[in-house]
Amino acid sequence: MNIHPTAIVHPGGRLAPDVSVGPHSIISDEVEIGAGTVIGPYVWIQGPTVIGSGCKIYSHCSIGSDAQDLKFKGERTYLRIGNNNLIREFVTINRGTPGGGGYTILGDNNYLMTGAHVAHDCVLGNGVILANAATLAGHVIVQDHSTIGAFSGVHQFCRVGSHAYVGGYSVITRDALPFVKTVGDRNDAKTYGINTLGLERRNFQKEEIRALKKAYRVLVQSRLHLKEAIEQLNAEFPDNAHVRTLIQFTSESERGFIR
Repeated sequence: MNIHPTAIVHPGGRLAPDVSVGPHSIISDEVEIGAGTVIGPYVWIQGPTVIGSGCKIYSHCSIGSDAQDLKFKGERTYLRIGNNNLIREFVTINRGTPGGGGYTILGDNNYLMTGAHVAHDCVLGNGVILANAATLAGHVIVQDHSTIGAFSGVHQFCRVGSHAYVGGYSVITRDALPFVKTVGDRNDAKTYGINTLGLERRNFQKEEIRALKKAYRVLVQSRLHLKEAIEQLNAEFPDNAHVRTLIQFTSESERGFIR
């Protein structure tokens, strides 16, 4: 192992043979780190935490720390981070709480930029980008390939749909629709059409984007009641998987969603 002499690794930590740990970093008990992961200087990783292979964690991050929740009383909870995640300087990620299922979970290939915060019981999918100082409150779900812009905050129990784009300096207090651009502050937040550029970068075909744009017009711009809009979408797009994702997301929304 490439462990700097000033680093502290608890005997209960389990590190793959090629893990690198930088100067003055601390790896606590019950931390498991997979092959090829690089831990920079001045990083503190607390357990129980599992970090997958091929991750890179830059300096001054706090990973697996206690939940910032007044109801948390030191119970045994967990953090699980997948493979190939890039976690930049000063990122903080808390473990879960008993009330939220006990787990905070990050999937694979996520990019958390400087100063981002992931609170207790959050679930991030794969390919998520949190730009600088993006902040997730507790119990937030961020689905695959979505982007949350710099200095944006997402309220607890909200969801950000797959392939969504949340613009910088936004405050999201309701669900942000999949495939859609959402920008704004609290009750003034609005949608601004389909995230066309993001979908093109994900190799969506023109006809797929065209169908989503039409579905967006029905759902958001037609001024139909939600039930009526969903009925129309079901009738017009019975076999379109992406539109089905949009319908399911709206149907399952508990806090309401931003239109």
